[in-house]
Amino acid sequence: MTQFVRRNLPLVVVLIVVAAAFVLVLADRWRRGALVLGGAMVLAALLRAVLSPDKVGLLAVRSRGFDVGAMALVGATIIALAVSIDPLGTD
Repeated sequence: MTQFVRRNLPLVVVLIVVAAAFVLVLADRWRRGALVLGGAMVLAALLRAVLSPDKVGLLAVRSRGFDVGAMALVGATIIALAVSIDPLGTD
């Protein structure tokens, strides 16, 4: 059991950040929530890039290059969209 938790700790950390993003969205802070969600994806990409395959757990889906590229691209896109959309009086 401890090895399972230790191996999937990077995923748990990313999921905690995603949960924080959804709390912000539910609190009507959708732009901040989107920024945090994009940050979670970038964090996942960084963790996938630096951790060894036996420590990365369920963040490893395909090859390291594909995983890092895909998660970084999605995270950067979410952040760019959150920054570029006019807030229209909201946060």
